[in-house]
Amino acid sequence: MHLAHYLGLLHKAQDRLGDAFTEVGAAHRDEPDVFHTCERLAGQCHRHAEQLAPFARRYAEEAPAEPDRLHSELFSGSRTGPIGLLRDLQDLYLMAAECDICWTLVGQAAYGARDEELLGVVKACEQQTAIQLKWLRTRMKQAAPQALVVAE
Repeated sequence: MHLAHYLGLLHKAQDRLGDAFTEVGAAHRDEPDVFHTCERLAGQCHRHAEQLAPFARRYAEEAPAEPDRLHSELFSGSRTGPIGLLRDLQDLYLMAAECDICWTLVGQAAYGARDEELLGVVKACEQQTAIQLKWLRTRMKQAAPQALVVAE
């Protein structure tokens, strides 16, 4: 059963995304909405990882290196200024998209395995991840004119 592989992938990806939200929020604390929202979303991501822990044990989680690689290639530290904010939000968006598709795939496996408990966690967390993606997209749209047209 390869569900263990994707549970490991998702578990690590959620932790890495939570860490990245925290880092971006701290780096852009001069943008109060970014700071506070990133802190809240970081907490969500870490709670998602905690909710996956029992299933990781149940299915003997395998911890692939992909989320670490994705995190290090996308996120080598936060940036400064308007263009830095835009790039950091884009990195978060890509990391959240990785989590989003993993939730979808783990959900399909939960249907197949008839694991109602896992399916309940997937449905709740998948909805929150979708909202994270919407916020990131909206905040990038808001930041783009300043970063790409006005700023020097």
